[in-house]
Amino acid sequence: MHPFSQVDVFASELTLGNPVAVVHDADDLDEAQMAAFARWTNLSETTFLLRPTTPQADYRVRIFTTARELPFAGHPTLGTARAWLEAGGEPAHAGELVQQCAAGLVRVRMDGDRLAFAAPPLVRSGPVDAADLDEATAALGLDPSQVIDAAWVDNGPGWAALLLDSAETVLALEPDPSAFGVLDKVGVVGPHSPGGETAFEVRAFVPGSIGEDPVTGSLNASIGQWLTSTGRAPASYVAAQGTRLGRRGRVHVDLVDDVLWVGGRTTVGISGSVTAWGAGA
Repeated sequence: MHPFSQVDVFASELTLGNPVAVVHDADDLDEAQMAAFARWTNLSETTFLLRPTTPQADYRVRIFTTARELPFAGHPTLGTARAWLEAGGEPAHAGELVQQCAAGLVRVRMDGDRLAFAAPPLVRSGPVDAADLDEATAALGLDPSQVIDAAWVDNGPGWAALLLDSAETVLALEPDPSAFGVLDKVGVVGPHSPGGETAFEVRAFVPGSIGEDPVTGSLNASIGQWLTSTGRAPASYVAAQGTRLGRRGRVHVDLVDDVLWVGGRTTVGISGSVTAWGAGA
C-alpha cells in the first residue's frame, strides 16, 4: 500500500489548474510498474516520490507521462513538492526545498501561498529551422505575419516556442494535430493589452499524446527565460494558460538575481492510498 495524492497546480481553486498524480514511498516500485500506473491515471504526468540519493536533496522524484519518463517537468515539480510537504516532509533549509530528478537538483521555494521552482537551464536553444517553422505555422493555422519570433526553448520535454502578435491570436488557434511534423511539442505565447491581470496568454500543444496541456510549468519557465533575455517581457509578470480548456491557470514568473522563478498556487484535491499494483508491461 502506498499513500497517494492528486494535486491541482497553477490555480487558486480545485479543477481550474493542471492535476498531477503523486505516489508516495515508491522506492519498491520498478520502472514498468510506474509506467503502467501513469498510463492508468491518464493524466499528463504522474510522479513517484523516492528517497534521495544525494545529501543535497530533500527527496527524489521520477516523472512519467502516459508514454515516457521525463527528466523534468514544471507542474509535476510543484505538485509533488506540495504533496511531500502535506505528508509531513520537512525541508533541510527553511523556506526552500531541493528536489532531485533526472535533470538534476531543482530548488523549490515557499513564496507565501505559492510554491515556485528555479527554472533549469535550457538543453537546446536558438532559432527554429525555417522549414520546421513553416510546418508548425501551417499546423497552427497561422498567417506567417502573425509570428513575431520562434526559438527552441527546450529544458527537457522538447519545447519549441512561437511568439505571436497578440493574446487574441493565441486564443483563436485551431490547430490540426495531424499536421505537426518535427515540432511535436509546440508552445505559443502572445501579449495581452497592458494594464490587465495577466501579461501573456500561453498555450501548449503536444499532438502526439495529450493534445493541449492545460497549464505547463516547464514551458512557462523556458518562455520566461527567452522573453526576459530578449527584453520582450519584464522581470516579473503573470501568464494565463488553459483559458480555451475552461481552466484558469495563473503562472507567476519572477527574475531575481539571475534566477527565474516559476510559481503558482497548489491544492491537494485527493488523498488516499494505492492498494494493489500490476506487474507493469
